[in-house]
Amino acid sequence: MTGATKLPLERPTVGVEPAAGEEAIATPCPASCAVEARGLVKFYGTTAALRGCDLSVAWGERVALVGPNGAGKTTLLKVLATLVRPSAGRLALLGLDALRHPAAARGGLGVVAHETYLYRDLTAAENLALYGRLYGLDCLERRIAAGLARVGLAGLGPRRVSTLSRGQQQRLALARALLHEPALLLLDEPDTGLDEAGQGLLAEIVRESPAAVVLATHALERALALADRVAILSQGRIAYSASTADLSLADLRAAYRAVASAD
Repeated sequence: MTGATKLPLERPTVGVEPAAGEEAIATPCPASCAVEARGLVKFYGTTAALRGCDLSVAWGERVALVGPNGAGKTTLLKVLATLVRPSAGRLALLGLDALRHPAAARGGLGVVAHETYLYRDLTAAENLALYGRLYGLDCLERRIAAGLARVGLAGLGPRRVSTLSRGQQQRLALARALLHEPALLLLDEPDTGLDEAGQGLLAEIVRESPAAVVLATHALERALALADRVAILSQGRIAYSASTADLSLADLRAAYRAVASAD
């Protein structure tokens, strides 16, 4: 990206301060899948949001999740982000058992959710500094400057988040997700609030990132453009999965309609 300083991203040793009750763990990520989910089930009361969902994502692979409202996309991403614990199933992230060691697994994750979860009374730079200290990052000032430049916010570090536009806040949330050079990016409708230039920047970051990416979107065109593989969710399961190299937009629309009509 023009004018942006890119920091080297190496496959990390995943390990952060363990949560209460978690044993300390720091395991090098193996050369296997970044995500290995099997039989994930999630109930909210008596409502099943996930019903035996399976998903594998290889290192460096970009997978787009599409599907109608209520199909389970956001719940699946929350489970992958270790924000929600599944009711049943198995989940390995970056070579770790993420259900036994969620805090350790989080060390290699970058997450952008529907909400930005930024501190509005802090500046853009202070938000990134707080996040960087939580992850024990070195060279933090350099990382913050590079991160802001990477998302087109160079010079806006001293601005309070409350004075930034919604699109600028979304860019800052993306910079926060990338700050610690994660091995796995989890993006839930990350283009929310972005203008055309911001959407182009997002596409560039997703395409160039060496991290594995799981991206939820309602736009089939975006899924085809950004991902190596598209998975269609239906009723809490992945009902269809195909390489984008083998798909036209017409093919994907036909598959989507077939899955939706079966709901």
